[in-house]
Amino acid sequence: MKWSVVREHFPERCVLVEALKSETRGKERVIEEMSVIADFENGNAAWKEYRKLHAENQNRELYIFHTNNEEIKVIEQPYIGVRRRV
Repeated sequence: MKWSVVREHFPERCVLVEALKSETRGKERVIEEMSVIADFENGNAAWKEYRKLHAENQNRELYIFHTNNEEIKVIEQPYIGVRRRV
């Protein structure tokens, strides 16, 4: 679903979403279609669920947004750090 539809269905909530259709334009990740995994009253609960799902599958493109935002913007940044091998 589009962000405008998510905002209508989940007013004044934190939502954990998975990008279904997205692309990179310059340094911005543009999410065209998304699926709402869950909605929360506060960001702490959303982050807890995000960490759980990310640990299970790091290939999923998950984001947390608040529906008070009229638009969403994701800026890509290169990872500069240590990655451990599993």
